[in-house]
Amino acid sequence: MSNQPVNRRRRALLGAALLAPVAAAVALKPRELGGGHNEAFLRMQTALRDAGLFRPTLVIDRASLLHNIGRLKANLPKSKHYRIVAKSLPSLDLIRTVRQLTGTDRLMVFHQPFLNLVAKQMPDASLLVGKPMPIGAAARFFEHLTDATVFDPAAQVDWLIDTTQRLQEYRDLARANVAAGSAPMRVNLELDIGLHRGGFRTAEAVAEVIQVLKAEPSMRFSGFMGYEAHASKMPGILGGPQKALDKAMAQYSSCVDVARELLGSDFDPDALVLNAGGSSTYELYTDASPCNEVSMGSGLVMPTDFDKPTLADHRPAAYIATPVLKALDRTDLPGLESMTGLFSSWDPNAARTFYTYGGYWHADTVSPPGLQHNAIWGHSTNQEMLNGSAQVQLAVDDFVFYRPHQSEFVFLEFGDIAVYAEGRIVDSWPVFSQGA
Repeated sequence: MSNQPVNRRRRALLGAALLAPVAAAVALKPRELGGGHNEAFLRMQTALRDAGLFRPTLVIDRASLLHNIGRLKANLPKSKHYRIVAKSLPSLDLIRTVRQLTGTDRLMVFHQPFLNLVAKQMPDASLLVGKPMPIGAAARFFEHLTDATVFDPAAQVDWLIDTTQRLQEYRDLARANVAAGSAPMRVNLELDIGLHRGGFRTAEAVAEVIQVLKAEPSMRFSGFMGYEAHASKMPGILGGPQKALDKAMAQYSSCVDVARELLGSDFDPDALVLNAGGSSTYELYTDASPCNEVSMGSGLVMPTDFDKPTLADHRPAAYIATPVLKALDRTDLPGLESMTGLFSSWDPNAARTFYTYGGYWHADTVSPPGLQHNAIWGHSTNQEMLNGSAQVQLAVDDFVFYRPHQSEFVFLEFGDIAVYAEGRIVDSWPVFSQGA
């Protein structure tokens, strides 16, 4: 019997074994990307130049902001009030724009200096504290309230309580305020409805706190706050977002029921703040949901963390724009200069280098396409290094555009917001100050 067929099979197997790593390497080799700004970013770049903004700038696209406000108004159930999440829109002018177009006076505030600022500048606002403040921060709010004489904290601030210990701390502050002539403090209870970041988990725990509040003349129960950001992230294998929200709302409803039972004729749902929601979940609510208001903020400006199917009808409205300081036709790394050709041969998107004015933000580049960070070089907050292929159309004094991951802190890094509309910068909106 001839060994020829066996030898052919062996040669074929050997050839396949030798070719497999080559095929794998070819499959892994990055493909060349790149290009120039599209017409929309070219117009925004021209507007920034015309406005003299040759520095890192946070830009709000007003048309997209208005579109997102329109989607909010269309999607929010008619029976639900809307509460602005101030930390996600940290500018008085931005908040005023949203207030005017939504008709709401309700804000959720997460930082003591912001609370004092809004109380002074928006004395008609109804404020829900969005996280349990240390008692020292709450006391400081009252100490620095002297200039906001029109604002009545006893009627316009709901303080968030998450534990019985914090309730006792706030009780002492409330008693001191009442002794000084104030009305009772409004107390809103944080509910853990699935996120497990703190708050009261059961209707029984809620019942105990409401009983304490009923017997305390310096405080009064004002409602619930239940945050359910986990719902939009729930995978289909676990039932998906709607099932997670339904479960959260069932738990919320049990707490509302116990409050109704304990308060009897004093239970007035229209006078209570029954808060829920978030940007990534607000479109899942219906008129049957037990809350009477829904919070939302980031969905109006759409940082990348909110690119969710539940917000598919919203548009990006916030960008970081920064000039290119240096544009080099090669990528040289310190100590690795001899490998410059090897790096660019393997990855054509490492052929060129651009250094930008500032960087290392919580953000992703969006224009021009094909830019990437250099993992060996790392990041810089002074002159960020970006690589690109020969196809990237970018020169010195051109702009790189990013989309921030979040708005609540990133917006505070650039000074005034540049408002872009119809091909020009039409306004400048100061942002909140972190301290006071």
